[in-house]
Amino acid sequence: MKKSYSVQSRHRARELAAQFLYLLASRPGLDPDVCLETLLAEDGFAPGERGEVREYLSFLVKGGWKRRTEIDNWMRMVVTGWRPENMAAVDRAVLRVAIFEGFLEKTVPVAVAISEAVELAQIFGTEASGKFVNGVLGRLARQKSLDGDKGGGDGGASSASENAADR
Repeated sequence: MKKSYSVQSRHRARELAAQFLYLLASRPGLDPDVCLETLLAEDGFAPGERGEVREYLSFLVKGGWKRRTEIDNWMRMVVTGWRPENMAAVDRAVLRVAIFEGFLEKTVPVAVAISEAVELAQIFGTEASGKFVNGVLGRLARQKSLDGDKGGGDGGASSASENAADR
């Protein structure tokens, strides 16, 4: 995905994508394409959202859902004693958005993906969700840095507050 999106549009798309991925995970059998089409319809859930929000949301949801097995395997690499299936569904949805966007597609620097994910986890998750998400993504960033994968060009594990202006 080469198109440039505004900071506000990407942030709003991430909020909606995390909620949508949560919905898909908690309601097995839903067709993601049909649900996304309904969500984005003129009389759907997000009718007033700007075109670029809707476009980036679609990118995040389709990619995050299609590649969820790969994303969950990435989580398994760094989370010991905790399988993604046993994580809080909100945390898992937020992590899927962040890993897809920052590590797999590299559409934003890893530090931005981490910062945004922590913020979303604090909004939608439990009291401990922000720390948990930060820990998982921080470990993943360090692991990928050790593997020689810069994960979006930030050079390794950055704190969640770094590069916030790039969001």
